Amino acid sequence: MKPIFGFLLAGTLLASCSAPKADEAAAVDVKTLNQQFIGAWNAKNTAQLDTLLADDVQYAQGATRFNGKSEVADKWVRATMGTIADLKLYSTSSGTDASTAYEAGTFSTEVVPEGPGQPTGEGEGNFILLWKKNKKNAWKLSYVQLEGLPVKVK
Repeated sequence: MKPIFGFLLAGTLLASCSAPKADEAAAVDVKTLNQQFIGAWNAKNTAQLDTLLADDVQYAQGATRFNGKSEVADKWVRATMGTIADLKLYSTSSGTDASTAYEAGTFSTEVVPEGPGQPTGEGEGNFILLWKKNKKNAWKLSYVQLEGLPVKVK
């Protein structure tokens, strides 16, 4: 009985020292995808953002909903690009499988004044970004949900 116990203990120790689990490695991949998106947003690179959106992307913020790449690009990305600077994500949850990846957490951003003499604001809230692989095996942003708090004067 003692030799079997020793083999079980050794097997358990070896298994615990193995390579990172798929979920741990995948979390890095979704963070990389989100960093590409945030980097393009902060650089105001709408052309790159367009390449990251899925054809059937959906956007939701409160009662506001946009569907499809054209509508999301026009009514969310381009409509708000000039009003938001220094967007940052703080992940609280992420996961992935072979064809989907998500990250959820909180965000913060600087809200640019609408006109001269107006104060800069600070925005924050919760986010979910869902990525899916398309038919060409490329990762595309498929779903965006934002829940923002009221903007605070900076």
